[in-house]
Amino acid sequence: MNARSLKFRLVAWYAGVLTVVFVLLGGLTLLFLRHYLEANLLDAQMRRARQIADTLVAHVSRSTEAALSGQVETLYSPEANDRFIRITRADGGLVYISGRPRDARFDPSQVPRLATADATERSSSSTRNVPLPGGALLVASRGASGADGAQYRVEVGTPAAPAEATLGHVLTLLAIGLPVAVCVAVAGGFVLVRRSLEPVQRMARKAEEITLHNLSERLPAGHSGDEIEELSVSLNHMISRLQDAVDGSKQFIADASHELRTPLTVMRGELESLAQSPDLAHEMRETLGSVLEEVGRLGEIVESLFALSRLDAGEVHAQWLRFDLAELAATTAEQMSLLAEDKQVAVECVSTPGVLVEGDRARLKQVIVNLLDNAIKYTPSGGRVRLSVRREGGDAVLDVSDDGVGIPAEALPHVFKRFYRVDDSRSRQQGGAGLGLAIVKSICAAHGADVEVASSPGKGSTFRIRQPLAASVVTSA
Repeated sequence: MNARSLKFRLVAWYAGVLTVVFVLLGGLTLLFLRHYLEANLLDAQMRRARQIADTLVAHVSRSTEAALSGQVETLYSPEANDRFIRITRADGGLVYISGRPRDARFDPSQVPRLATADATERSSSSTRNVPLPGGALLVASRGASGADGAQYRVEVGTPAAPAEATLGHVLTLLAIGLPVAVCVAVAGGFVLVRRSLEPVQRMARKAEEITLHNLSERLPAGHSGDEIEELSVSLNHMISRLQDAVDGSKQFIADASHELRTPLTVMRGELESLAQSPDLAHEMRETLGSVLEEVGRLGEIVESLFALSRLDAGEVHAQWLRFDLAELAATTAEQMSLLAEDKQVAVECVSTPGVLVEGDRARLKQVIVNLLDNAIKYTPSGGRVRLSVRREGGDAVLDVSDDGVGIPAEALPHVFKRFYRVDDSRSRQQGGAGLGLAIVKSICAAHGADVEVASSPGKGSTFRIRQPLAASVVTSA
């Protein structure tokens, strides 16, 4: 996936935010659970300490303290239950302390005592978390008064290990569950983003297919009621306006070129008649010759514009036939060789018979004529022009190469544009108007063919046309 694509950035942002949120929630859950478990354990110890103080210590005097140990052991069994119990007097004297628990997790003698001042306060209570080598111990303490008024301190504790074990299980579940949840959520987000952007991708693909020859097509517009639908509607309106503008331009060119043909023909005839008058002076005859030459160039431009307007209107499909492109190329090259001989340029044609294509024979011949005419014009005397036709897979390939002046690299992307000329002075000298290659491009587009050019200044140019073979030829191949 492209790291700079909108889809990737949305999914990455979504995954990052989701991961941070899940981690924060998991951390807060652990903190809350730790506090909850410790609070419950301390509360249980405090209730037990209160119970010992109220039921046992309250009936003890200094003379009966020895019997207290047996009562605690009988009623609470601290070693068997992994608990810590300690009873001390206000003066710090030890009355009772439980032994090591079964798992020897902690040593009761290592548990620090409370300050004596706390022990002298009747009914005072406190809780604490005591860190020990074997693990933390949660201790609750409560002050108590004996039967003779003596002050005691009852301390009851339990290991924090069960709470830590529970937290460990929860942490394991979070460590496994959070990545799975993030992956599932990210996968869902990716599917959602892909479905959300799929209309945009469809519009992009359709927009790539729309050219000047199919401006009547429109971008797919869904009925989602969101901003994407609004975008597609706006773009379709823009394409409609472009189509109106292009259609108006094409119609103007077609009308203008059609209307100009008749007056130009009349002008040429009148000028030719005037030029044949024996009474004209030599200077006037030369001027008329120059005017006739410009009228001829103007007539060629009008004819080219008229041809382009008919191509834009789809007239090329009217004469769709199956024929041998190699035979057409050979015949056209033979006809153009007369023009080449005047410039002392050799025309070579190498073709493989049986290259059958479907299309307008006259228009495809016009393509070959225009390419050969350009090659001959810009090839110096003594040079060669090569024409070849062959089959490559399911395509017919026509190449026209020359040893001419070539085309600069910066001009190659523009040579098929209308009225584009690489060198205005050179084109005028050769009689070009910048429409020949535009006609080639339009005819090829109407036949589903691709045309491309490769050139090096001073070494010549090669124009290549790749057109699909006739259906029966492809099937038999």
